[in-house]
Parts: sequence; structure tokens; C-alpha cells
Amino acid sequence: QLQLVESGGGLVQPGGSLRLSCAASGFYVIGWFRQAPGKEREGISCISSRGGSTNYADSVKGRFTISRDNAKNTVYLQMNSLKPEDTAVYYCAAERSFAPYCPLRRSYFGSWGQGTQVTVSS
Repeated sequence: QLQLVESGGGLVQPGGSLRLSCAASGFYVIGWFRQAPGKEREGISCISSRGGSTNYADSVKGRFTISRDNAKNTVYLQMNSLKPEDTAVYYCAAERSFAPYCPLRRSYFGSWGQGTQVTVSS
């Protein structure tokens, strides 16, 4: 089991930005998921172990950017132009893989962080 630690959540106004971080050492595919109260947990972005491949949910394309710094063992999710509907608990997930792609599916990931709250409101 890999221990994942998310950070960077908080309260922002609509149109604002936040950057989430996930500490995950090693060659892991990393995914970001979110879950709002009463809704299913949805995948929003993922990145391959070497950072060469990324995927985004349609709802965040053009606004969110995933990246990784393997020297710092950290994956980032830069969130811009935030909307109230982005409000949710955001989770980092990991799966060991050297594949040059990442599947944005919940069932693919075996390790999960505890989540960090993101609230977008005036």
C-alpha cells in the first residue's frame, strides 16, 4: 500500500485558482478524482508515471492542468477558472505502472489519499 498525501485545498471565489499537490514517490500512474455530496466519485485527470501522457474529463479540459515533478516526488493539479460546480472533495489515487498512458477509471487505482476539500463560492 502506498501512502498518498494531498494538500492545497481550500475556499476560493469563482474564477479563482488553486493548485493541489499529491506526494507519491516512485513510478506510479497518478489520478485525480472528486466527489461532491450525493454524487458519484468522478475521475477528472490522470498522468502516466513518466508524465508523457495525460487525460482530462470534459468538464475540466482547458481549465485544469496535471503535471509531475519526479525529482520532488509530487504530482500537481493546477485548477484555474474555478466554478461553483467544482466544489468537492478531491482525491489523489495511484497505481504502479510503466505504461505510457493512463486510464481515468476508479477501478484501475489501488491506492487512495484521504482527500482535500475544495470549495468554490462567493
